[in-house]
Amino acid sequence: MFELSRIPRRPFLQAAGAGLFGLTVPKLLQAEAVSGQPARARAVIFILLFGGPSQLETFDLKPNAPEKIRGPFRPIDCRTPGLLISEHLPQLAAISDKYTVVRTMSHSFNDHSGGGHYIQTGKRWHVPIGQGFNATPQDQPAIGSVADRQLRSGDDLPGYFVLPNSLGRLQEFATRLRRPGEYGGWLGRGADPLTTAVDKKDAKDNPYWRDCSDSELTYSIEGLLPPRELTVGRLDDRGSLLQQFDQLRRDLDRPSAFAAYDRFQQRALALVASEKTRQALDITREHAPLRDRYGRNMFGQSCLMARRLVEAGARYVTVHYDCPDGYGWDSHIHSEDVKNQLLPTFDRGLSSLLVDLDERGMLDDTLVVALGEMGRTPQPTGNWGRNHWSTLFPAVLAGGGIRRGGLYGESDKNAEYALTRPTGPEDLAATIYDSLGIDPDLRLPDAQGRPVPINEGGQVLRELLT
Repeated sequence: MFELSRIPRRPFLQAAGAGLFGLTVPKLLQAEAVSGQPARARAVIFILLFGGPSQLETFDLKPNAPEKIRGPFRPIDCRTPGLLISEHLPQLAAISDKYTVVRTMSHSFNDHSGGGHYIQTGKRWHVPIGQGFNATPQDQPAIGSVADRQLRSGDDLPGYFVLPNSLGRLQEFATRLRRPGEYGGWLGRGADPLTTAVDKKDAKDNPYWRDCSDSELTYSIEGLLPPRELTVGRLDDRGSLLQQFDQLRRDLDRPSAFAAYDRFQQRALALVASEKTRQALDITREHAPLRDRYGRNMFGQSCLMARRLVEAGARYVTVHYDCPDGYGWDSHIHSEDVKNQLLPTFDRGLSSLLVDLDERGMLDDTLVVALGEMGRTPQPTGNWGRNHWSTLFPAVLAGGGIRRGGLYGESDKNAEYALTRPTGPEDLAATIYDSLGIDPDLRLPDAQGRPVPINEGGQVLRELLT
């Protein structure tokens, strides 16, 4: 068997830019078919608002519903006829002619972990509701994992990134969480994303909505478990991210350090150490006014980082807006954080991303998807909190051939059920695959060599397309 550990260290690092890894992938991980339809999108930016934003407080307001249902937020004017958008999303309202809102997302897995898996893979999680929180090797592969595998060009930049943290990494929980959905699952560890890590200050801190310093926004790489002498934390006092990358390259020249990694970590190390990856992950290269436009919080800067990575050649970038304070979008008790923190930062980050992509001529071939893993109950709790409701929730799609200024699907008078055909995670996944030129009916071999469909029952949402 060919072993990466036998490659000399210096040529190994150089190989990241020479396409070596694309040649050494086992046959099990080779494409059965690459393209179904001509690609409309070169890349995808997938934004997951984990916890479940309320449809009644975002993109499906019901001002004529009973007061106990409609909530305290009011709709404002936008550029899309029929779209009732929250008063706390003014920047998105002003550019609604750049995206389409799907009002009928729906599934029956009314659980955060399972819902997150379903939305990111297009397939139900094998773990029953309430019986697990963390990813397993039997999970379905993420859409990003399949896309990276099918579209990998052998460039020296990873094809699939997760920002700014793995889902669950900063959540306050009894044990360390590794939420499912973003990983390679039964495709194997080699199909996992390259995931960055940005820490919080303490248990109550939420860097997603507060201004962060450049020293915090290092976008270090998670999952490379180095020996003590290579601990990235040891390098924090050496200055910039650039210095940390340079130090990593020097350390990798030591035989004892390089041998400590398995072949998946070695591949990630080589990609991390490449000049292209280093430059792409250095957020300080962006002009200050543009960074200000996105917002200096971790969500806004991660949206900007997603644009940088796609511009550099990444094919699929997931941005998680997680709940590190244990609450966030999972707003059971009240809507104050939704009004004061979550909606304003989401509004600023997503609107800036869409405008930035459009101004650079990138929106036409970059598909942007933003949604939660569920919605909220029309019946409120407490001070306008709402419970889990996966039966109906919205999604925003833009670019990559998506019709601009559109509305898809219709909900009932209380934003409780879909009046038109519900849109399942399978449909969303099929649409993303089709946009990338990947046949949604593709089958890939699992660990036993059995062909497994990447999508089952999903319909490409043709009405969304231009």
